[in-house]
Amino acid sequence: MKKLALSLVLVASVAFVSCKDTNKEAEVEATANEAIENVEETATEATEAIEETATEATEAVEATATEATEAVEETPAN
Repeated sequence: MKKLALSLVLVASVAFVSCKDTNKEAEVEATANEAIENVEETATEATEAIEETATEATEAVEATATEATEAVEETPAN
């Protein structure tokens, strides 16, 4: 009878640990998914910021080139 009781306790403890592991796995997976979403959002924001900065830089260079061209054209020839 003792062996039967000990066997049942052992089986119950294994089942309990297995359930805890499953819950931990689900929690880890949820955390990983959240982290992935955060990384994707940050990457998107960074890409948009880079594109905006590149556009502004291009516009500034084009404006400077236009001003320089106009200044050269306005300079009297000697």
